[in-house]
Amino acid sequence: MHPRRNKRVAAAGVTLATLTLILLVADVLLGSEPVPLATAWRALLGTEQSHLSQIILGYRFPKAMVALLVGVSLSVSGLQMQTVFRNPLADPYILGVSSGAGLGVALFVMGYSVWGTTAVGALLASMGYAVSACVGAAFIMSIMLTISMRVRDIMAVLILGVMIGSATSAIISALQFFSRETALKSYVLWTMGGLGNVTSAQLYVLIAVTLAGSVLALLSIKTLNALMQGESYARSIGYNVGKNRLAIMLTATLLTGTATAFCGPIGFIGVAVPHVARMLIREADHRYLLPITMLLGAVAMLLCDVISSLPGYETSLPINTVTSLLGIPIVILVIVRNQKIV
Repeated sequence: MHPRRNKRVAAAGVTLATLTLILLVADVLLGSEPVPLATAWRALLGTEQSHLSQIILGYRFPKAMVALLVGVSLSVSGLQMQTVFRNPLADPYILGVSSGAGLGVALFVMGYSVWGTTAVGALLASMGYAVSACVGAAFIMSIMLTISMRVRDIMAVLILGVMIGSATSAIISALQFFSRETALKSYVLWTMGGLGNVTSAQLYVLIAVTLAGSVLALLSIKTLNALMQGESYARSIGYNVGKNRLAIMLTATLLTGTATAFCGPIGFIGVAVPHVARMLIREADHRYLLPITMLLGAVAMLLCDVISSLPGYETSLPINTVTSLLGIPIVILVIVRNQKIV
């Protein structure tokens, strides 16, 4: 790469890493009750014994870590899908993974109103939203993986993913129509997204999945660069397109499904962040684009969480509201540029 581009990518990486640290600290300090930096530091070291330390260790620091991990997961999976499908508006949600997770939660929460008992059964009734969302996401993932192995046309896979997502949405709508008011409210709150309800055990799972998915994504950089040139080119240089496409889809689905299961459907991060990363470094090579996308995803999600938790509000704004307000203008810009309207 040209030395000037090297400097631009390095500068972007250092800047984003610094912003990640600053926003992580801000996310811990800001909220309905602001916390002094010294107090927060003592709480993290275990030398502060007050109600503020309980707020930091029990809620704010885990929530900030969840925001960082979810930002990385959704951004990486979004970049992978845009490259595999060669579509600037593709992201894992188009494959129906988010709809599958939503269906699992809808069956768990609203099943009683329809069948008189919890739809997932008494055995799973105590395991909550996360397990039901994971089961739903895994179900749709298995369908999409089976399709991807049998259908060679990548655009056909994309269309089928949209259709499956629409079908699950129709089932969810039927459940909402017959459900009771309290169950319906609980489901709607989950769909708004939230970062503060992740337990310690779930946080460890999220850390492990994000690290594993990120490593797999980094190992697939050469494949992503080849697929970016088209499947014919990838085959001409010896890549098994079907096998590699399956591996990338599995990684993206794993990252998105876990984030959605624990935090609800969080929109526009996966589709918007990769485009901002491309505009920032003006580089399409995934050796540089992927790490920058990871950092930018963490920055974007932390920023959204800081905005949603600004002092002056007794409760945080739904995180999905903030991500949508920030992500929609970027998606509109991408469509406008691609259609050469301006």
